[in-house]
Amino acid sequence: MKKYIVFLLVLLLFVSFANSQTPKRGGTLVFGRGGDSVKLDPINVTDGESLRVTHQIFDTLVKYKPNNTEVVPSLAVKWTVSKDQKVWTFYLRKGVKFHDGTPFNAQAVKFNFDRWRDPKNPYHFGGEFEYWGYMFGGFPGIVKSVDVIDDYTVKITLTKPLAPFLSNLAMPCFAIASPTAIKKYKEDFFKNPVGTGPFKFVSWIKGDKIVLEANKNYWDGAPYLDKIIFRSIPDNSARFMELEAGTVDIIDGINPEDVERVKQNKNLQLFIRPSLNVCYIAMNMDKKPFDDIRVRLAINYAIDKKAIVDAYYPKGFAMVAKNPIPPSLWGYNDKIQDYSYDPEKAKKLLAEAGYPNGFKTTLWAMPVNRPYIPQPMKVAEAVQSYLKAVGIDAEIVTYDWGTYLQKTENGEHDMAFLGWTGDNGDPDNFFYVLLDKDNAVKGSAGNIAFYRSDELHEILIKAQTISNQKERAKLYEKACEIVHRDVPWVILAHTMPPLAGKKTVHNYIPHATGSEPLNKVWKE
Repeated sequence: MKKYIVFLLVLLLFVSFANSQTPKRGGTLVFGRGGDSVKLDPINVTDGESLRVTHQIFDTLVKYKPNNTEVVPSLAVKWTVSKDQKVWTFYLRKGVKFHDGTPFNAQAVKFNFDRWRDPKNPYHFGGEFEYWGYMFGGFPGIVKSVDVIDDYTVKITLTKPLAPFLSNLAMPCFAIASPTAIKKYKEDFFKNPVGTGPFKFVSWIKGDKIVLEANKNYWDGAPYLDKIIFRSIPDNSARFMELEAGTVDIIDGINPEDVERVKQNKNLQLFIRPSLNVCYIAMNMDKKPFDDIRVRLAINYAIDKKAIVDAYYPKGFAMVAKNPIPPSLWGYNDKIQDYSYDPEKAKKLLAEAGYPNGFKTTLWAMPVNRPYIPQPMKVAEAVQSYLKAVGIDAEIVTYDWGTYLQKTENGEHDMAFLGWTGDNGDPDNFFYVLLDKDNAVKGSAGNIAFYRSDELHEILIKAQTISNQKERAKLYEKACEIVHRDVPWVILAHTMPPLAGKKTVHNYIPHATGSEPLNKVWKE
């Protein structure tokens, strides 16, 4: 574990020394990725491929530093909080305009917050607004009111303290959109996104590419690039071949065998995204036989996680997981003893549960590679094989990415692969979103295991309302123990996802949260 942390720190230091050459303006950056965006309305998506694009088009009130999750000013230049931690006052940046020419001001901030938090708001359309419910406890959640003090001052009042409140607001899903554009495009706003960000939306050919152009009047200075094209190239090998051929500039989702090819190619470079993720298989506890803890334990004992990580993840960039949060996060419980690979014990547990001959089920596999699982179908086939060896006949099922997410949120699956890249550097973002009973709601579930634990819920709510990080860390360590005991998941892996790019790309700094603004990137 210590070696892993040291390796991570070295990589972070390496990334921080971005190229110091004089930046060059102009050119187009082509980003090759494994899947298309689902929507381009940031509040109505939870997938990384959507947020990767909206991160360029929109700004948030506050943002993270390029190398970590420390919060710094963005559309808000400063803020204050009351002694009871319930009243936040934000002082907004003046002179900023949305891409449609309308002014950014306190009224626009209030419009967005009211749209997000109130299901009865006339502009609360276009999706389930999942992230609002995840991060703020439902609708309206803990946000009691949003008040305009003057054109550039807005006051947000909470019903109770929320420790990660400011970090939550830096998440790209809580970006401020143009009220005028939302009123104009209504349900089609997700296809016509308008923000204040460094790049403007130009076009979207579903399944192919999204084109953005530089916002020359951006408040933080015009981007170096003239244009960004996000291309959808589902196959990892095909994507890598395009990089070698020079038709794309950056790619993610690299096969293990291609990492060394990047290192040996003088025209390419390797980028490392810091670890802040988890890959897991959720067992739907609303369905039999997964309501039986013996079955869930059996499945954990049946799978050789180390063999899977060794075979299907880039060597040196992944580790077997035993907690829902990665070791880079405070609150990680290293005392947990992971379930071993023990197929005989798995068979015994299945027999005790009344399934001596196993059972038939489905295993849902993601159609796109993600940072936490670069080869999803191969990993699913390996798991299928391990389950078969103990008598569980699991049929692999998949759908297109948007449908896959919708159906798992609806609880239609038996077992399903999914994962999470942390949004804000706080353990709450993993535990509360993915494992709390509040988010086990069909139709908008972040907790797709539909695991409901009053004991865990009590700990997580307490951790949200206290500000002392050491006290919060102890609570999350206890949360790790509870999840380990109740086994709603097979917790598979944490990764430091490698990306590759041309040597002509400069100042690209992958962020731990899974997406980053590209306005400071430039090309020779």
